Amino acid sequence: MSKRKSTERASLGAISDGYAGDGGELHQYAQGTHPALKTNQGLSVSDNQNSLRANLHGPSLLEDFILREKINHFDHERIPERIVHARGTGAHGYFELTHSLKAHTTAKILTELGERTPLFARISTVAGGSGSADTPRDVRGFAIKFYTRQGNWDLVGNNIPVFFIQDAIKFPDLVHAIKMEPDRGFPQAATAHDTFWDFISLTPESMHMVMWIMSDRTLPRSLRMIEGFGIHSFRLINAEGQSTFVKFHWRPALGLQSTLWDEACKIAGADPDFHRRDLFEAIRAGGFPEWEFSVQLFTQEQADQFPFDHLDATKLIPEELVPLLPIGRLVLDRWPDNFFAETEQIAFCPSHLVPGIDFSNDPLLQGRLFSYLDTQLSRLGSVNFHQLPVNMPHCPFANQQRDGHMQMSVPRGRVAYEPSTLESDSAREVFSTGFQSAEISECGDKGRLRASSFADHYSQARLFYLSQTDYEQAHIASALVFELSKVEHLHVRQAMVGHLRHIDEELARRVADGLGFMELPVPPLAEPVRDYAPSSALQIIGKMKRSLEGRCVGMLVASGSDAAAVDALSLAVREAGASIRIVAVTVGLVPLSNDFLLKVDGQLAGTPSAIFDAVAIVLAEDAAERLAQDVAALDFVRDAMAHLKALAVDGGGLRLLRMAGVELDAGVVAIDNIPGFIAMAKTRQWAREKTLRFLA
Repeated sequence: MSKRKSTERASLGAISDGYAGDGGELHQYAQGTHPALKTNQGLSVSDNQNSLRANLHGPSLLEDFILREKINHFDHERIPERIVHARGTGAHGYFELTHSLKAHTTAKILTELGERTPLFARISTVAGGSGSADTPRDVRGFAIKFYTRQGNWDLVGNNIPVFFIQDAIKFPDLVHAIKMEPDRGFPQAATAHDTFWDFISLTPESMHMVMWIMSDRTLPRSLRMIEGFGIHSFRLINAEGQSTFVKFHWRPALGLQSTLWDEACKIAGADPDFHRRDLFEAIRAGGFPEWEFSVQLFTQEQADQFPFDHLDATKLIPEELVPLLPIGRLVLDRWPDNFFAETEQIAFCPSHLVPGIDFSNDPLLQGRLFSYLDTQLSRLGSVNFHQLPVNMPHCPFANQQRDGHMQMSVPRGRVAYEPSTLESDSAREVFSTGFQSAEISECGDKGRLRASSFADHYSQARLFYLSQTDYEQAHIASALVFELSKVEHLHVRQAMVGHLRHIDEELARRVADGLGFMELPVPPLAEPVRDYAPSSALQIIGKMKRSLEGRCVGMLVASGSDAAAVDALSLAVREAGASIRIVAVTVGLVPLSNDFLLKVDGQLAGTPSAIFDAVAIVLAEDAAERLAQDVAALDFVRDAMAHLKALAVDGGGLRLLRMAGVELDAGVVAIDNIPGFIAMAKTRQWAREKTLRFLA
């Protein structure tokens, strides 16, 4: 290997001679004689960390047979369930453009003001199987298929703007590490195990993503309350052939909101379909979920001035550096008629573009362009998967591709090639309006390369952590302690704490204390860590809307509950934009103080307070005495307090709280103080948390 390539490779975190790191020592592999890594044809592999690229910043090459064999095998590992993103929920809707980007692109979906483009959205977890619960700590996929007048455009991203790895050749290893361990078949939908953290400890480029997944971003309250990101840089191309880089963002109209870890665990037990049910009920009730669509636009000249490489998928562009420009909105307004035919059979591919949009040389994106199409061929069993109704373009389309398994159309005529002269209506290329790639000059030495501009693995991880509120930092530290406490191998736990020292010494100390370390491990060698100005745009609490719109309040009642209080509070909750659900010991009807029979929505033992955003306890004194003998009632109020929710209580409700050993605070409001309760219910009672649980 030449000195130049050796230097470049040392900056990557590539694995060499039994160690991994930025040219330095992280921790040694398990001792032993390791066989050479080889392809399925017996060819020794010299570099399993970097795909073959045209040059340092160039595109990945189709000739990379090692990349294609590895990803091809990975794509075909599961039939028919998706290997990742198996647990998904989808809905139909539309996109409406409110600001034209005609100066930057010829894509009509981004230039024609007021036009409503039909779409299908699928939001999913990553790690779990199709039968796993909705609420684990996990990234959420955020994929949109736009049925535009120029063809289908698939924008396939996540609810997090960065990813674990910089190069697609590492994706099979990442997913194998994050999934159930192959010798035991568990844990399901969880990262708290050795193989995941072993891989992460050897992959310092993942540290930014680790901060995001350990944050409350991966514990969403609702699919209606998450952001979406295209992750990669793409290009927009205008009528003159000029290109502009773009990053895509979705922002929920209801604002961000997450659950607490204990809350998410209890929701999974009470309702494994919590997020799917929430989206279904919102659409059925006419509370159509909505997102604002924004872009970050920047030129190559601007990108050259960034203190990071925008082609590195483990990096984001801070909004303070390139502000977001809102250009439209997405609305989900129709549930699928058939879950399998639509939500399961929809096939997203990042390679599905329309004229006016093009790819960048991001090496993770370059690999995805091959992988997604290959996966659909395996999962749906046919090159004709585009003929399934949910995948079919809404505009006319024609080409000379014929036959194949599950061919559902009946092509006519004798011409199945191009060019031809035998039929006047045979499809032909259209240079003026057809898709054209950006004219970009590429030169340099090809090789398995990664630019030194990809070598800073900690600065943005530090930016993210320091941008969080004190509460959110405590949640990140506590999540790391929980996850790493499940890791059996001490050297993996030590290596991870060593990484954390580059992000923040206090964070590393908090995690080390939680793991019982007597001293901090030595950090690995690394590139100098930059200090960025903290960004409130990276928070959840700071961006959370103080609102009850789209939320749900649970009201615990029993025979003899005050009818006037029930009516008044129910009316106020609905006027605030929330729904209300009545909980009682039994389902059916419960008689109130005026003998009115109130319909019960949920039985107490099966409807815990974890599934609500706030709760009210309206009980007669004797009913409170009886309910105090029921552990489900005690858990209902204790969990509401533990999950930092506002509570409205009358005399009986207050008695139940006292018998449950609950200490009152400002978040517990008298039932007749309706404005006070509504104000408190619009957010969590964050100051309460430090009095209730130990946090790292």
